[in-house]
Amino acid sequence: MPQSTPARPSPQSPLLIVTGDALVAADFRPRTRDRPPGPYRRLLTTPGARGFTTGNLMARMPMGMFSVSAVVMIAGTRGSYALAGAVTATGLAATALVAPWIARLVDRHGQARVAVPATLLAALGSLALVLCVRYGAPSWTLFAAYAATATTPNTGGMARARWAHLLKGDPDALHTANSFEQATDELCFMLGPVLAAFLCTALFPEAGTLVGVVLLVSGMLLFAAQRSTEPPARPRPTAKAPFRVPGIPPLLAVCLATGGVFGAMEVVTIAFADAQGHRAAAGVVLALQAAGSCAAGLLYGALKPAGPAERRLPWCVAAMTALLTLPLLAASLTGSLPLLALTLLLAGMATAPTMVTTMTLVQHRTPPGRLNEGMTLAVTGLLGGIACGSATGGWLVEHASPTAAYVIPVTAAATALLLALLPVPRRTTDT
Repeated sequence: MPQSTPARPSPQSPLLIVTGDALVAADFRPRTRDRPPGPYRRLLTTPGARGFTTGNLMARMPMGMFSVSAVVMIAGTRGSYALAGAVTATGLAATALVAPWIARLVDRHGQARVAVPATLLAALGSLALVLCVRYGAPSWTLFAAYAATATTPNTGGMARARWAHLLKGDPDALHTANSFEQATDELCFMLGPVLAAFLCTALFPEAGTLVGVVLLVSGMLLFAAQRSTEPPARPRPTAKAPFRVPGIPPLLAVCLATGGVFGAMEVVTIAFADAQGHRAAAGVVLALQAAGSCAAGLLYGALKPAGPAERRLPWCVAAMTALLTLPLLAASLTGSLPLLALTLLLAGMATAPTMVTTMTLVQHRTPPGRLNEGMTLAVTGLLGGIACGSATGGWLVEHASPTAAYVIPVTAAATALLLALLPVPRRTTDT
């Protein structure tokens, strides 16, 4: 018969039991995990991080919804893709002009005081667009209404500014935060168009814009309510404007060329899928590119960066340039849409490390107190590049072929590589 040892075990010692000629040890002590938490878990345990991240994600999702919703809504009711494209291009141009000014006000007066009224004004512009389309207003009113949405604050830039404020003196954690934000951007650009297209087609043409407005306003209100993580305002900044800092213009040029990659790839891929008789599959193919970039961004953030960001940038852009040759080869040699989708997935894996490293350098080189303005200038460069890439890619599609037009993203990436190799004066020690 089993007999227990006479001594009563303490909570810190195992229980010993004798069964015949065998001694059995049963350890009921609580187990402790020796495995340290991952970098993203540590990041999100920063006080206040989950609150502003949730609000920012809600407010950022519409950035991938509004343009698609506007195109579907205008083209479906007015029967003109040319008008829809012109309206969205006008909004893009207005954003490039207004966004740096909004960011400067954010730096000077605080995120909550500026972002909330600017968001409400942009929401009114979107609602005005819905009403103009719904009730057949003259075409010029569509341009005016969509231009009013240019006051939408740079939500991604404000989130990165909060991370930079919270993680001062911890470059590894800031690298993880920048990678997390880039992956969030890719997630929004991946899910936003799909959600917008579904809402506009399954419900009614204005549904995508209306849902986008609700997400934008509610998300911005939640984000602005997290005052404990908000960077302090600088009413009278003494530093010079970011655009005048020697190291910033070369980075903006890299952003412009990188935006050309994104803009051309989107137009050319849609045209290629249409030429293959599968235009409806173009969204899925482009989503794979964004998925590759999102996954690579998360992996890049989990790794400890090797060497200064200034040295990493040319290598990241070189990898992006090399991988972007794969879609060109797949389109020209095989003409297979599934193979093209696979190459876009691989090519997308190089874009996130490039953007993360670029944004890190922008943060390092932007003068204190003007971080939102510096980050918004980088986004403005991307928007300008997207517009140029879309126009150039569309022109080559019409005058040559969709296959030949895949040379545009490769050329834009090669241009970004040449710009990244240019020497710049060192202002701070990059990490």
